Amino acid sequence: MRRVVIAEDSVLLREGLTRLLTDRGLEVVAGVGDGDALVRTIHELAAADALPDVVVSDVRMPPSHTDEGLRACVELRGRYPQLGVLVLSQFVEERYASELLANSTRGVGYLLKDRVAEVREFADAVVRVAEGGTALDPEVVQQLFSRSRKGDVLANLTPREREVLGLMAEGRTNAAVAKQLVVSDGAVEKHVSNIFLKLGLAQSSEDHRRVLAVLTYLNS
Repeated sequence: MRRVVIAEDSVLLREGLTRLLTDRGLEVVAGVGDGDALVRTIHELAAADALPDVVVSDVRMPPSHTDEGLRACVELRGRYPQLGVLVLSQFVEERYASELLANSTRGVGYLLKDRVAEVREFADAVVRVAEGGTALDPEVVQQLFSRSRKGDVLANLTPREREVLGLMAEGRTNAAVAKQLVVSDGAVEKHVSNIFLKLGLAQSSEDHRRVLAVLTYLNS
């Protein structure tokens, strides 16, 4: 059973998230209302050898309601790189997304709060991040992608390859990409291989190259 800590200053939403995730088979071990409390709680759990699998945190929390939640998550990732972090935001905020993804996309998620209403997909995203995967909101990916320039490193990719890479950035597996695009698994594998080749990613583990490809995509 995956263990979760929720950081959200709205008691109503925090309780709702707790109920939602509990009903989907996850264990919510703590709920807090600000960034300082989140950091303190994680330190206490780690000291008791009970570090959770994932933190689900609002970006904006007291006292200033700017980026306290995000800063707490970035700090915790630096201290506990094995800790999954899924942040929730009311709007797409590129700076926050880029900062969270600056070092690694492993065990990282950034979703708009509207996605919580899609219960199954949201719970799946929490589990995916807890297991070391990536969960990026399609709108976040689209907005980050729009910053790409004509001569950037992605210029050699075909439209379909860009589409596949965008879905990879959302944290989807090859099988999930194939289902989304209504193509065969083999076709997706071929596109992924071409992406690695065109981005100059040398032969290594599949997971490592996927992370590098996504980072290239998000930083372009």
